[in-house]
Amino acid sequence: MKISKVGIITKVTSPHALETMSALVPWLRQRGISVRIQDEYGHLAGDGVQAVPRSRVLEGTEMALSLGGDGTFLSTARLVGDTDQPILGVNLGFLGFLTELSLDEIYEYLGRIIEGDYEIEERVRLEARHLKNGEVVGSFQALNDVVIHKGALARIIDLETFIDGKKVTNHRADGLIISTPTGSTGYSLAAGGPILEPSLDAIVITPICPHPLSDRPLVVLPDRQIEAHLVSDSGEVYLTLDGQRGVGLQRGDRIRVYLSEKPVRLVRAGMKSFYEVLSTKLQWGHR
Repeated sequence: MKISKVGIITKVTSPHALETMSALVPWLRQRGISVRIQDEYGHLAGDGVQAVPRSRVLEGTEMALSLGGDGTFLSTARLVGDTDQPILGVNLGFLGFLTELSLDEIYEYLGRIIEGDYEIEERVRLEARHLKNGEVVGSFQALNDVVIHKGALARIIDLETFIDGKKVTNHRADGLIISTPTGSTGYSLAAGGPILEPSLDAIVITPICPHPLSDRPLVVLPDRQIEAHLVSDSGEVYLTLDGQRGVGLQRGDRIRVYLSEKPVRLVRAGMKSFYEVLSTKLQWGHR
């Protein structure tokens, strides 16, 4: 499908953001594309270009264009929500796992994409429910991970983990990461978790600095429901979604996590495979 309406979400603090937007917006307009941008770039507004609050940039558009890094892509995915709107990631800095295009490649491949020459890759994401006294007090989505972690001065926290209502183990650790295959190359990997191919349907459970050496990461089927119960009173404990949103937790709180019915749709121009990006990021073969 050809693209005629684009919403651009930008990491405005990037040193390349203003320069990129100043060139990209006129380039899109010359090709008949209507554009919605963040109001920080209001000076670029005009015929066919609307500057609106960030939360409204994607309204009525056919593709979300994320300019920044993986963090910007994750926040764009949150704005997309439950819609089927696809996202194209352009990296303004170092190579990312989610942002396929670099600044050097953007115009060559974007020209093909708006003409309909692209593929859609679906990535599973997580639904998380925050329960107090059995009642849901918060509902969240995450493309990368759902993390329960202690604050800077908190002691080791105690969590009971259940899968489909059956107790699996007690975690005594700095926290617990529940991630998608997409998120397996993020915080979970840094905590010793496995790398999963992002097209898999699975969930990874990774303890953070566990006290017992026997407490290891676990990969479970996509239809499992995971529930973590905070059983200790260890000071500050938080629930964090994709490293960007957080809420405080108290003893007795429960976090229920399962796969969302709505995946995130990524625009792929067929340039780099996951394994090429992985090899580059992890410097495989380098000495």
